[in-house]
Amino acid sequence: MPADEALIRRQMAQPSVLRLHRALSRLKSTVTLLDTGAHPDDESSAMLAALSLRDGVRVVLLCSTRGEGGQNAIGPERGGDLAALRSREMEEAARVLDAGVTWIGHGPDDPVHDFGFSKSGVDTLRRWGHERVVERLVRAIRTERPDIVIPTFLDVPGQHGHHRAMTQASREAVDLAGDPAAFPEHAAAGLAPWSVAKFYLPAWSGKSASYDDDLPPPDATVSVQAGDRDPATGATYAQIGQWSRLAHRTQGMGVWREAAPSPWPLHRGYAMPGMPAVESSIMDGLPATVVALADAVDDIECGTWLRTAQAAIDRAMAAWPDRAAVAAAAAQALTAIRAALASRPGHAASFLDHRLHRKERELEQVLFAASGLDVRAFAEPAEIEPGGTVGITTLQAGDTAAVEIALTPRLPGGWTWDTDGATGQFRIRVPDDAPITLPFVPGFDPLGGNGLVSVEVAFTLAGARAAAIIDLDEPVQVLPAASVTSASDAIVVNLIRPSNPRPLGLTLQSLRGTASAQRKVGIATPAGWQTSGVASVAVPGNAGIASIEAVLTPPVAAGAGLHEAVVTVDGQPGWSVRRMNHPHLGAVVRAAPAILRLRTLEVALPDGVRVGVVGGGSDRADAWLRQVGLAVDPLDAGTLTGGDLRAWDTILVGVFAFRTRPDLAAATARLHRWVRDGGHLVTLYHRPIDTWNPQSTPLAPLTIGHPSYRWRVTDPSAPVQVLRPGHALLTGPNSIGEADWTGWDKERGLYFASGWDPAYEPLLAIGDPGEAPLEGGLLSGRFGLGRHTHVALALHHQLDRLVPGAFRLMANLMQRA
Repeated sequence: MPADEALIRRQMAQPSVLRLHRALSRLKSTVTLLDTGAHPDDESSAMLAALSLRDGVRVVLLCSTRGEGGQNAIGPERGGDLAALRSREMEEAARVLDAGVTWIGHGPDDPVHDFGFSKSGVDTLRRWGHERVVERLVRAIRTERPDIVIPTFLDVPGQHGHHRAMTQASREAVDLAGDPAAFPEHAAAGLAPWSVAKFYLPAWSGKSASYDDDLPPPDATVSVQAGDRDPATGATYAQIGQWSRLAHRTQGMGVWREAAPSPWPLHRGYAMPGMPAVESSIMDGLPATVVALADAVDDIECGTWLRTAQAAIDRAMAAWPDRAAVAAAAAQALTAIRAALASRPGHAASFLDHRLHRKERELEQVLFAASGLDVRAFAEPAEIEPGGTVGITTLQAGDTAAVEIALTPRLPGGWTWDTDGATGQFRIRVPDDAPITLPFVPGFDPLGGNGLVSVEVAFTLAGARAAAIIDLDEPVQVLPAASVTSASDAIVVNLIRPSNPRPLGLTLQSLRGTASAQRKVGIATPAGWQTSGVASVAVPGNAGIASIEAVLTPPVAAGAGLHEAVVTVDGQPGWSVRRMNHPHLGAVVRAAPAILRLRTLEVALPDGVRVGVVGGGSDRADAWLRQVGLAVDPLDAGTLTGGDLRAWDTILVGVFAFRTRPDLAAATARLHRWVRDGGHLVTLYHRPIDTWNPQSTPLAPLTIGHPSYRWRVTDPSAPVQVLRPGHALLTGPNSIGEADWTGWDKERGLYFASGWDPAYEPLLAIGDPGEAPLEGGLLSGRFGLGRHTHVALALHHQLDRLVPGAFRLMANLMQRA
């Protein structure tokens, strides 16, 4: 089960009276809106909160990437781990908005992934695959059948290339989704062409701390107001939007909003024939209610049933919070909706069926919320190996008028279940060939049915038979019986130093609920590499851990290169299971192949240097420096504020550390004195929001560029011009040359300095193609007897990617002042 805090927070966010109000709110509209973006957190939360919670519009958030190329404001997770966190954050944000989620990018190994900041929509689509993106968008449109599509950003210079790509591709997909000749293979999946009624663009500027739209937004043709108050909570929809954005903690989202008007202007970029030329609402011209469907359908019997349903829906909404009265009216509406489906003419199927089936599910949710049933379902254990069994327990509480209650687990194909006779107790059997669960699910539905296993609760209330789907407290995941991890995901061998054996720090952990077992661990290494200490080991059951004293020895005559070693368990490629816990999400689990990267390189080290590191929790620079042979010590709060800093020649301040380490800000004056007495202070990149005061944080004024779009170099192969060829930081102990700038990944750097005191010297000039070079990527200046060097280059990321030049440059930066 998840941590108590996660359960309590979810309960606090959805008391029964609010759940009933949210369920009733869905009945107001039959419109579906698809909001398209590139990253988790791109959504226009305030506007969507108003459309969903006030107007009853079914909102679906479509996202192209999992955000794996972004930053992490709360921890060290990056890449695939960050993608898993941000995917879950998107679900939690959608839960607040009562919105669905659909993904067209399937994780960091998919071509459609977050490869880092881009300034070009055309280049982004080239890297993702233009046709691939459009096809996936068309598939999503044909699946979700939206009446309205709204991308979050404009396709204008100055905007993130991923955003521009999604706006461009969304417009193309709207044109193609209704064309039977476009992607005819969709028919095999039961997807028919679908014509979107309206396409809107934001009529607001995307300028922000990160972006700087060069062109003004288009004229507004209609607006959505989000400043009015939600009757169930008393908050404005703009404030509820921030409740949703608070889920995106890795991106530092969530800001206080006072109650105030909050208009969201939109520009209609396309409308199908028959839509009004002038609008007062984005719903104008659409069949926005059940009674509007009755007016549109050419059938007396079906239309009569739809009008009956609308009248009952109106009574149900007016009866809130009287559960019995709501239930009586909702049961009548459900009966009428089902009768309308049974009587609808064949020619109206494409127009009606998806709307009425959704309304049927929504009315069942109303009945469930009005029933007083309070059902929880959880797995014991939630993690299960292929071929294993898992117990599902459901707990019912509350005073309910529902009768004929039946509980049934919903399972993937090939899974089986039985019951031990106790109400709500099930045993689930997982097939032997069940694949390992990855955290990149295809979507999220606020009506339930998320995860591998859920529970259907069928019941009768007010004479109507209904069913609701309950998600488990913690999703069931198929994981390897034993997970193998190493102290580091990579081994870096500095060929200049003696080729000593390297302990790997392997651990083997069993799944919860499993028995003790003997496991044989091996390592498939490249030619010439030797291993010792790998053998059969007894692993305690039920999440027990066994350590393995494995040692890896590189070849005596190894050359520079990059290799891989595969860790095996019982003769099969092993898996490493990463468990991440953050209070706003609970446990997030990601399984990945157990592969060790092996980098051999030559890095000269400054003689006798001792480095102190003030980690910000967002980089691993200290670990990489240790691997190449430098003496590195972490500096805690006591040392920073009261210790003798003279023990360290160089102090490295990690990414974001001035924000995440209050003790660092408190020790700034001490650090400045230490520099002037002869120390070398190296600060890795910070944003203006990271408690970086341009006047007092550095040794002399140094301003970080804003917006970041203008002060970053996104092309990792952008030419590097050395402005001070003889500077000590570029000449020793490693002579930094052209080869050191090759093989970089994602970008050259970000948050370059935009201005600095003459005491600082710019050492490099780097620019994206077609742009003026920036000189604020690597600055260094002497202050008294010491030196301060500020690094906006993405060195921490290059170290993670094992780029040799990054290790050589970082070693140089660690030299004495």
